[in-house]
Amino acid sequence: MLYFGSHKLVKNRLGTAVLFDLRASSALPDRQANPIISLTLRLAPRYSSRVGILKIRFLWSSAAAALTVAAALAGCGGTTYFAGRNLPPSKLTNRVLIAIQNPSAFGKGLLQFVDAYYDRRAGYGGKPASYSISGYAGALPVTIQNMPEEQVGYVYGSGDGSFTPASYSKETSSGAVGGLSGLSSSIFITRSQNFVFAASQSLHVFSVVDRTNSGTYTLSLPGVYRVSVNPGGTMALAFVQNSNYAYYPVKLSAAQTTSFSGGPPTWPKAAVDCEPQNAPGWCLFQAQSPDSTDGTGYHYGAPLVFDRPVKAVFSIDGGTAYVLNCGPECGGTTASVSILPVSPMIFAVGRSSGTLPTNATLASTRIAIPGGASNALVDSSTMYVVGQQPQQISGQTLFAGNLTVVNLGNNTAGSSIAVSDGFPGAASRILEADDNTLWIGMTKCNNGVRAATGQPYGCLTMYNTSTGSVTMLEPYLGDATGIADVEGLHKIYTAEGGQVYIYSTTDGTAIDNQYVTVTGTAYDVAYMDATTDANNTVY
Repeated sequence: MLYFGSHKLVKNRLGTAVLFDLRASSALPDRQANPIISLTLRLAPRYSSRVGILKIRFLWSSAAAALTVAAALAGCGGTTYFAGRNLPPSKLTNRVLIAIQNPSAFGKGLLQFVDAYYDRRAGYGGKPASYSISGYAGALPVTIQNMPEEQVGYVYGSGDGSFTPASYSKETSSGAVGGLSGLSSSIFITRSQNFVFAASQSLHVFSVVDRTNSGTYTLSLPGVYRVSVNPGGTMALAFVQNSNYAYYPVKLSAAQTTSFSGGPPTWPKAAVDCEPQNAPGWCLFQAQSPDSTDGTGYHYGAPLVFDRPVKAVFSIDGGTAYVLNCGPECGGTTASVSILPVSPMIFAVGRSSGTLPTNATLASTRIAIPGGASNALVDSSTMYVVGQQPQQISGQTLFAGNLTVVNLGNNTAGSSIAVSDGFPGAASRILEADDNTLWIGMTKCNNGVRAATGQPYGCLTMYNTSTGSVTMLEPYLGDATGIADVEGLHKIYTAEGGQVYIYSTTDGTAIDNQYVTVTGTAYDVAYMDATTDANNTVY
């Protein structure tokens, strides 16, 4: 999901008569050497003034009139609002989807969306009182894999292990993906929606749902807990907790299925499992040095050594995987980024090419990251890496959050920049937004260095990629578990401490959220009408 377009969409809630402006922003400037750090106090949600209310009423009246005109124009065939996308039933064109847990005493999950142009949950005149994705039945939704280009979002429910598509064009859900094994600690679907890859740490299996042949393949990998998939959906990597190795799946040809059907002695030497064993359709390989070639034609050798790898992000051209070595925050030695070519690990039959590097080459190209490396985002020739570094505070080991900016042109890392603290090795959120801002969301920042040493703290940080300034948003509101960039409108939506908040990208100040708050626990947010799939924190 790392194709980062720079187009910003400005549009209104005017049905088929919507006007929009598509503008290209300039490339991100180089990072400044000395970032400016500031703290921004967040104001409590404020109530609209009478003037503000009258203004909103006027805007709603204008929108209603425009919708009337739009309805007439629809008879002439105008039913799209952007990039060929169909106008949804709600007629909203700036929608933020909210994954809500326990919305009522009788419900465990709800996918509600709000009008992010006016920052309101209700329709004109209060009808409807709220909008939601009809048909969603998942329990305890925690992540939204946002794919606006495909007009769909996939929502993972931690209460029942469901992985459910939400149609953005129809605003409905048609049921969960089948074939998954138990609860998933990490799960992704390719942009083609043909393949689902999931890690079930409790069952020690890596699952492949191959929707091209209606097959499900459960591959054994003890301790597997993270999965990364490249934007093109042609390669996946799996990582095992407290391990220094990486693994990747390969789809087999009909001839290979027959050849490998005799069990482990007939498998490639680098394969750790092939399933089903009597007629395997997929194998799971360990990433190994190409020291030799076995009788099946696959390379094998010493396992490639990482340092507690947790995730991979990918170059814009899709040819390179940057493996994040979590290092000290995950019980390892040194935080760094390892560089792997994608082509040898492409899973499609007959599509892989080349070889993986040797351990010597892997070590020589490794990029040391001073601030920690548990999450990252790639934008053109720059990679933003976030993580935690251990510090000794009053005899105990605590962690401090950092951002490190990496120049991919020469593979060099800058100095670490302080950001919100977080739980070591835990999932975090990172996303670019308007006004050259980068937003970082952490969890358990109340257990970090800043909280322990009496400093102001919060789990959300705004970094300006142009000036290098850092704004830590205070006070603490709870874990920052979701971020959505409302493109062109100079604001983001967040899920923090189970509630929805809105911030300005110009200065980080809070925007009135009283009309978008939810009942239940808001866990993730996504901008349904984003320009590209890059507007996504789950990748």
